Formats: sequence, structure tokens, C-alpha cells
Amino acid sequence: PTDASTVQVHYHGTLADGTVFDSSVQRGEPIKFPLGNVIKAWQEGVALMKVGGKATLLCPPNIAYGEQGSPPVIPPGATLKFE
Repeated sequence: PTDASTVQVHYHGTLADGTVFDSSVQRGEPIKFPLGNVIKAWQEGVALMKVGGKATLLCPPNIAYGEQGSPPVIPPGATLKFE
């Protein structure tokens, strides 16, 4: 997929300490979004995937939410893990 593609993913997002901050798996429903509208880590990682593929993305702050985080759920400078 490209930045212009709409993708559908089913994911489980955690902080480095294992705290779940978001999970389409727990909601029981995948999410669709334009790939160009998400964090750079997803733009890069999801673009390498094939339909039906599985991956673990470990996202350092510089390609996630940076030093500002995404309060109140994601703290500043957080490394994120998506499965």
C-alpha cells in the first residue's frame, strides 16, 4: 500500500511497560484509515505488509508521537509496540 491507500488493520497497542493504550482486538473490530494519516511508524511498517500479513511494530518516539506524546494516553517520549 501507499500513503494514499486506505488500509484495514487489527492491532493491539502497548507502551514499553506492557500497558495497553489502544486495541482494535479488544474492541472486536478492525479499523480502516488512510495510511497517510497515521504515525510515521505505521506508514513505514504497514506499507511493507501484504494483505492478511502479521507484524510487530516497535515504534521509537521519533516515528511515533515524539516528545509531545498523545495525552492523556501516550506519555511524552514513549516507545510503542503494535502487534
